[in-house]
Amino acid sequence: MSDIPEHCPGTQSETAGKVSACQGCPNQSICSSGKANLPDPAIALVAVKLSTVKRKYLVLSGKGGVGKSTVSTLLARAFASNEEANVGLLDIDICGPSVPRIMGCEGEVVHQSGSGWSPVYVEDNLSVMSVGFLLDSPKSAVIWRGPRKNGLIKQFLTEVDWGTSLDALVVDTPPGTSDEHLSISTYLSKSNIDGAIIVTTPQDVALLDVRKEIDFCRKTKIPIVGVVENMSVFICPKCSHQVELFPKTSGGGEGLAKECDIPFLGRIPIDPNLAKTCDEGINFITSYPDSPTTVFMIDLAKKLA
Repeated sequence: MSDIPEHCPGTQSETAGKVSACQGCPNQSICSSGKANLPDPAIALVAVKLSTVKRKYLVLSGKGGVGKSTVSTLLARAFASNEEANVGLLDIDICGPSVPRIMGCEGEVVHQSGSGWSPVYVEDNLSVMSVGFLLDSPKSAVIWRGPRKNGLIKQFLTEVDWGTSLDALVVDTPPGTSDEHLSISTYLSKSNIDGAIIVTTPQDVALLDVRKEIDFCRKTKIPIVGVVENMSVFICPKCSHQVELFPKTSGGGEGLAKECDIPFLGRIPIDPNLAKTCDEGINFITSYPDSPTTVFMIDLAKKLA
């Protein structure tokens, strides 16, 4: 038995799906049938389904806690501030879906019809889809292996009825470079995705993981729109004095962008009102139109649109 590999032999191997290491793998039957290397038909289906979406953006980081969901929701609301635009926000953070809470639609139910799943509309021109709408309770833990996550992301991309057309689709992702990221990059590979917006905070410990996300994008051929530095500075609401709560010991997001030769999109300051509106599910863009954060996001949305 020593000649039997301890790990996956790979889909190119003649023994794929046939050795002891393959026992229990959910893809064993596919590998053993010799069909593992055939293109997933869902890729073409996703391309057709999203062919009417004018702009498609992934919000990525690699690091947890840098504000990906905050940036995703702000960007979606900034796009939707143009009343003539139709915008969709897709949350593929399967284990930590915070988008429903931030968007003020926690507890809503997704309905299914002949045309597919109907997303939840938070504005007349802004709709949201998240696994959070499919759970019994916001406290319910999602304890799924990769294939089930992959299956749900496939359903989101092929069965959600976004309407006749979308001007922009923003996809919020979890931290890391694993199951969800591989699924979304594979399914969108033929869908002319506009690119990834990389979110970081100024600290070196965040930049370390963000570099891995940039490497992931390059290896999976996802175009990179640029880097956004979140939580850049704290601006006092009374005197407008700026303080760096997280010192940039190696250049922060701008330094990372220069190092990796990608565009730097700008800095989002820390605004206590933003944290408050996220907790309460209030539209920050319309509630605080003069905030530097709102000004930055509206400007970014205009550039991307």
